[in-house]
Amino acid sequence: MTTNIFDELNADKQTLDRLHQRLERTADTDGLLDVAYRTIDTPVGTLLLATTTVGLVRVAYDTEGHDAVLARLADAVSPRILLAPARLDTVARQIDEYFAKRRTAFELPVDLRLTEGFRRNVIEHLRDIGYGHRESYATVAAAIGNPRAVRAVGTACAHNPLPVVIPCHRVVRSDGSTGQYVGGPLAKSTLLDLEAA
Repeated sequence: MTTNIFDELNADKQTLDRLHQRLERTADTDGLLDVAYRTIDTPVGTLLLATTTVGLVRVAYDTEGHDAVLARLADAVSPRILLAPARLDTVARQIDEYFAKRRTAFELPVDLRLTEGFRRNVIEHLRDIGYGHRESYATVAAAIGNPRAVRAVGTACAHNPLPVVIPCHRVVRSDGSTGQYVGGPLAKSTLLDLEAA
């Protein structure tokens, strides 16, 4: 009986999967896993999710380049990063519920270490913009006590480390047009339409 190349490849993949799961469990148990990540498919594309022991630290669109995002996390947080999907099951479930219109607010611990100063103030304010609501960049600037910093608010939104979960998509131009978005204009429109329906 001859072994077919596909059977060998399948056996190798199963072995690698088992070894990876063992590595994941051991690293987590021994406290060696500082950043766990996974990807999920959504109506706005594939999202990279990353968490620390503190909470969700990064949500990234595929347009940002997931490998580049992981490299920045290695520099900014820790090089001890591992694909560990189980650590992000709750996040993935809540995002799925959001897109299925069964969730209007995320109940997740977050790690905001990737943002500070003025940008951190903007990100904190974004959490107060309710589902289905919108605020202009000017309104956000005024709300954080710096009404002339409209462009800086736009920059802060563009650098939001947790898009979708912290709703920078709810910030629009004063004329009501959507403005720029890290996931692209179609992703922003999709999120706004989802919440408006």
